[in-house]
Amino acid sequence: MIGSWHATVIDCPDPDSLASFYESLLGMIRVEHEPDGSWVTIGDAPDRPALAFAQVTGYAPPQWPGPDLPQQLHLDVRVHELDLAEAQVLTLGATSMDSGSPSFRVFLGPALHPFCLVAW
Repeated sequence: MIGSWHATVIDCPDPDSLASFYESLLGMIRVEHEPDGSWVTIGDAPDRPALAFAQVTGYAPPQWPGPDLPQQLHLDVRVHELDLAEAQVLTLGATSMDSGSPSFRVFLGPALHPFCLVAW
């Protein structure tokens, strides 16, 4: 095992309102909230897998079931050591997007779906 599921991230125009909807729907609590409103995370507890909502400028909603505007989300995978996990996912066939920060890195899986490795 390289890491563990950290979060599923849903792109949206307004993370606060979408998070409120899913809080009510799923009985979850807010565990993270960026002051600028660009990111909200809800879950059972701060150390458990979560749903996160990321603000996207110019967001175009998916059109089910058409492929022109498919579903827009990605997985966050919690890891203890970013450098080691990066080497392991690259060996498995992932492609680095050369994007991220000191606490996370972005990759594409073999079918070009994005996912992030998140330092824990």
